[in-house]
Amino acid sequence: MTTLLTTHDIARIVAAHGLPEVLRRLVAALEADFRRWPEFDKVARVASHTCQGVIELMPVADASHYSFKYVNGHPGNGRFGLPTVMAFGVLADVATGKPVLLSELTLTTAMRTAATSVMAARLLARPGSRTMALIGNGAQSEFQALAFHQLMGIDTLRLYDVDGAATAKLLRHLRAVSGLRLVACRSTAEALQGADIVTTVTADKRNATIVTPEMLAPGMHLNAVGGDCPGKTEMHPGVLQAAHVFVEYEPQSRIEGDVQQMPADFPVTELWRVLTGQAAGRTSEAEVTMFDSVGFALEDFAALRLMGALAAGLGLGQDIDLIPDMADPKDLFGALTAAPSVQGAQKAERAQAPPCRV
Repeated sequence: MTTLLTTHDIARIVAAHGLPEVLRRLVAALEADFRRWPEFDKVARVASHTCQGVIELMPVADASHYSFKYVNGHPGNGRFGLPTVMAFGVLADVATGKPVLLSELTLTTAMRTAATSVMAARLLARPGSRTMALIGNGAQSEFQALAFHQLMGIDTLRLYDVDGAATAKLLRHLRAVSGLRLVACRSTAEALQGADIVTTVTADKRNATIVTPEMLAPGMHLNAVGGDCPGKTEMHPGVLQAAHVFVEYEPQSRIEGDVQQMPADFPVTELWRVLTGQAAGRTSEAEVTMFDSVGFALEDFAALRLMGALAAGLGLGQDIDLIPDMADPKDLFGALTAAPSVQGAQKAERAQAPPCRV
């Protein structure tokens, strides 16, 4: 059997442990897997692009488990009542190929993305950072805000979105958070004033210049989350030229990240090398650092394993027969003939039903 985790299961995991604890465990799981980076079979995600958006498959494997994520990015989905990003994933046993876990990854992706941002900021932001500008106040924004507040000590958020309703939504959700000061700003430039960390999570599928070089301040850390497909960027090229740029998986980031607009020899550092001590992170108080985050399959691998373990500990999840259960593994056809017909099943149900009372 395969375990199915629904959105309700993930919500119950968060309710049981609390969001701060789930985020902490996600960061720990991510760090552990990134430190064993060479053990993984990696490939850039496979994408199908249209003018409406993108649908992608993101596979990765180690010697024990294989995982993939199906994920889309459709900025116009709001008019259909659908999220911009929707996802599900599978974790399988490498030895047999059996899918052991099928899970939603829409909620989980938002949490693992925020946890990845924190993992990078711990390595790259100045110690003692307390103020963060959050540009783009849509579906991902609460997760980023709470992760940085609860795990990094951010106590002031400076907010801006071209859609004022998005900022109002974010303010409603965060007003009850103790120890967090919220400042709604009128522009990106205003929001960046005094910020130690800048997180951009915009959704438009275009080459944008959300942050320009004149907005930078010495020592700033940029957490660029929104640029995640070809033709979609958030940073002016001059921002990258002014910063020390870090990425997840360089072959994928060159296609989908903000670095897609830079020459092929533009220097970047993969984050796992900093975690393992093979490369330097921040080198001075005044250095500008940037994490060009596009999301990588290893992050979903870590999240699937963690959510599967947390669900098992709480007795959550449903066993489903995603693959046939056969007495003879060679008799696949028998799995069809052993099943009762629709008419037969209906007759059996009617026979078992209690008589009607008039």
